[in-house]
Amino acid sequence: MIALIESYRAGLFKRAHWLPNIVAGIIVGIVALPLAMAFAIASGVKPEQGLYTAIIAGLLVSIFGGTRIQIAGPTGAFIVILAGVVAQFGVEGLLVATLMAGVILVLMGLARLGAVIRYISDPVIVGFTAGIAVIIWVGQWQYFFGLPTPSGDAFYQKTYGLLQSFAQLHWPTTLIGLGSLALVLLGPRIPGLTKVPGPLLAMIVATVLTTAFAMPGVATIESAYGSIPRTLPSFHWPDMSFDQITMLLPAAFTIAMLGAIESLLSAVVADGMAGTRHNSNQELIGQGVANIVSPLFGGIAATGALARTATNFRNGATSPLAGIVHSVTLVLVLLVIAPYAGKVPLAALAAILFVVAWNMSEAGRFVRMVRRAPRADMVILLITFTLTIFTDLVVAVNIGVILAMFQFVRRMSSSVEVLEEDPHSLRAELARLGGEQLPPGVMVYSINGPFFFGSVESLDRALSWSRGGPEFLVLRLDRVPLLDATGLKRLDTTIQAQAKKGVRILLCGASLRVLRKLVRAGIVSRSDPASYFADLGEALAYVERERAEKGALPPQSTSEA
Repeated sequence: MIALIESYRAGLFKRAHWLPNIVAGIIVGIVALPLAMAFAIASGVKPEQGLYTAIIAGLLVSIFGGTRIQIAGPTGAFIVILAGVVAQFGVEGLLVATLMAGVILVLMGLARLGAVIRYISDPVIVGFTAGIAVIIWVGQWQYFFGLPTPSGDAFYQKTYGLLQSFAQLHWPTTLIGLGSLALVLLGPRIPGLTKVPGPLLAMIVATVLTTAFAMPGVATIESAYGSIPRTLPSFHWPDMSFDQITMLLPAAFTIAMLGAIESLLSAVVADGMAGTRHNSNQELIGQGVANIVSPLFGGIAATGALARTATNFRNGATSPLAGIVHSVTLVLVLLVIAPYAGKVPLAALAAILFVVAWNMSEAGRFVRMVRRAPRADMVILLITFTLTIFTDLVVAVNIGVILAMFQFVRRMSSSVEVLEEDPHSLRAELARLGGEQLPPGVMVYSINGPFFFGSVESLDRALSWSRGGPEFLVLRLDRVPLLDATGLKRLDTTIQAQAKKGVRILLCGASLRVLRKLVRAGIVSRSDPASYFADLGEALAYVERERAEKGALPPQSTSEA
């Protein structure tokens, strides 16, 4: 409820702010009407379930979320995964998976993982959203052109079946679809209709034409799914078993990840428009609560909807009041005009989803990334895109994220350097110590970068290139920001291996965080001052004392060291 509390403290619930937020809420509620039904139908459930989702999720995210003007509801990103769950486990399975995803989102928010979600790489996000867009687009050919239902479950099978059935194209349905597509794209440019959302205009005109003129063969919501009930949803606890929960866990995790990514991306855009700052962890909790409650009333998965959030802001929204009014508007629509909504042609909804798919695809960004991004990022993009289309979203996202992580590790490891420092590079430090040269038999190396499992080989390579074995090797750690378990093990192994060759490694300059790890691992001993030195000067002074004690060199003063 952070956004709600902040809005109250900022005075955004005062009477002067009521009207713009109420107007924005009504407008975005009207915009959400055709989209909610279209997304529900494309996901394999009844159109009223999309309305239930928009009502419940829109209300709960506005109250419990972390963004002032976020509008939540069903979105196109979920279509592929939800349709797959419905096909395999039925609508009841989808409700269970959505509820589980809501619990995961709440746990992610409580674990303060909101900031981590933003680090999923762009190639993965662009790849799977573009893949989803292609699946949505192809999936609507049947309704847009009035084609028979294709056989097969795989994407390529359905696409091949649809292409073969184009000879059976239903012209009245196609004309309704083309006209609706034109109104979605061009309707707001018609004088006098600039304030009417294109999807709403297309839905109204198509419905009027289909009702006024007898058009046999033109499928409508009512003919395909029955009439939309003119009542509010009732509470229903979905049937679930342990085995079902286990099987649905991958899908639930994917729904949660998609919901988190899309809602936080929408929240970032909303911040840019409104000049606000969202709370990412609270936003995840709000989205989680919405996805827990929504399936208990027949709803499906929901997340922050970027287009509706932008519409909300452009029409004057400044607080969560607009999101609450948006839900109330949809309740009134459901209770008043539900019978008329059943007359909406499916071709009109398909036209709306065509535009949604195009916007989701970010075709320009996709092409630019293919042409200009580094080769590894381009490969990750294309692999994620291809797997999304030809396998499923769970596989695509998991493999895409894993490949992006490997690529990140590769880049990080290549950025780590273990460099020998010669007297020239150490001139200023040696001058402060009162000398010009390193003592004979002493070499100084510096590790620059995080010393972790992906970069440990750099130390071995550097030492293998040494010009012979020195008596003392000073290893500077002042530029090491982190050290993991693999790095600690390799460092310990290297110290022991060099000791067998008669080379003593002296560690110095570590940050407090790194030093604590060295002590905990037993590499640095509190009882042995010679196992670690604060800086290069202390290490060189120790070398001189050791040699003086052995009689190798006459002792020097501290200033000379």
